[in-house]
Amino acid sequence: MSRFVPIALVAWPFLLATAGAAEPDPTQPYTATRSTPVTYDIDIRVIVTAPQNTKKLRVWVPIPQSDKGQEVKTGTFSTFPVEVKPMTHTEPVLGNTFAYFEFDNPQGAQIISQSFKATVWEQCWAVDPAKVVRTEKWPASFDPFRRGESRVVVDDQFKKFAEQIAGGKSNPSEELDAILGWAHDNLTYDHTNTSLVASSEHALDKKRGDCSDYHGLCASLGRSLGLPTRVVYGLHLFPKNLPCHCKLEAFLPPNGWVSFDVSETQRFIRAIEANPDLKADEKAAFIKAAAERLRSGFRDNTWLMHSKGTDYDLAPKAAQKVPLFASIYAEADGNSFPTPDPADVTKREFAWMTAHKYTSDRAVSYPIRDWKTLTPNK
Repeated sequence: MSRFVPIALVAWPFLLATAGAAEPDPTQPYTATRSTPVTYDIDIRVIVTAPQNTKKLRVWVPIPQSDKGQEVKTGTFSTFPVEVKPMTHTEPVLGNTFAYFEFDNPQGAQIISQSFKATVWEQCWAVDPAKVVRTEKWPASFDPFRRGESRVVVDDQFKKFAEQIAGGKSNPSEELDAILGWAHDNLTYDHTNTSLVASSEHALDKKRGDCSDYHGLCASLGRSLGLPTRVVYGLHLFPKNLPCHCKLEAFLPPNGWVSFDVSETQRFIRAIEANPDLKADEKAAFIKAAAERLRSGFRDNTWLMHSKGTDYDLAPKAAQKVPLFASIYAEADGNSFPTPDPADVTKREFAWMTAHKYTSDRAVSYPIRDWKTLTPNK
């Protein structure tokens, strides 16, 4: 029996975008209702060790941008032991901005420090499926979010599978609901068997992985049905071995981009199921509330987005496109450094690592782990 509780939906006819309706725009600001802002002082140190005899170490660090869900103040960068001044670049396809560092003939570890302040809001979209408009022809500006990629794959296999689990639905919300529900019921969260690069093929083949695999697969299946999707990466603003975490966003007119987090929802629901302090009817109510809150569109105020999208060229260009941007991207003489995952107990050596501290202006709990933040209806 499925442990996922979908939002109650009703059947309705296809809703088509009319000629008089505004054309969808991928730059549309977030439309969620904002609440409970938290301001953080953020201090991040990145320690990068290049191989011996490296001639040029190149490092890209994401610079979070302000949007309707977060307000980011300009911060500062410094390096140690070699002093390098960063250059700021913005890539043209998705608009991600980076601080770029070049170290010539680096000897030993190099430390990059980043300090800034950010205010983050909780965002609730409360998507009403009956009001979601099906778009028959997407403008070309959505092409980066509907294409097949090296890791977020759109091919005959994924189109067939997407049609199998979500085809025939009367509305994009129902299609997305079926996709996220399948991922919730069939994937296992596992740091020891993950691609770390949002691989839809890894997730579909192994039926396990980390947040990037969950959301890479959901993005792939959504695109296979014609729905614009993207994996967005950011920082969890609380103590954690690796601060980065990704979410899925889908463009649902007229709501625009809506945030979903199926991997954390799954882990949250399973924690509620295992909670010895809750009675059976309480568990059922909290599980239903968690599914409804997350899958009607929810972004917590303990997460700061720093980059959008996957499989794009950095600015300035790296030796290759990046499948995604976790905390940093680094390469030595054109060879990329693998992304570390200290949650994988089988790994102990990394080419780079982060140390991070977040100081909030008030006490705040992580709402996708704290069932007391839910308001269930029994």
